[in-house]
Amino acid sequence: MRYSDLAGKEIVCLDEGIRLGVVNDTDLIINTATGTVESIIIPYGKGYFKHKVVVVPWKGVKKIGRDLIIVDLSTAQDYSEIMRRLDLE
Repeated sequence: MRYSDLAGKEIVCLDEGIRLGVVNDTDLIINTATGTVESIIIPYGKGYFKHKVVVVPWKGVKKIGRDLIIVDLSTAQDYSEIMRRLDLE
């Protein structure tokens, strides 16, 4: 699957059914050795104080449909820990 196939799809939480955002606003963590997607970084919330970032491992992506992607937030990881591990922060 190509990134262009995912573009424009809404991301929805499996448990709560809330809209987290759109794929266009996300980032991907890609393993450059294997070329596989490891995680998807989803910023959500509006305003300066309510802005949150969720890192969902690819195994947490439960379904990719025609219009949306369903993710399981129980698999979410700590954003700051991920960035420290990747040395991007």
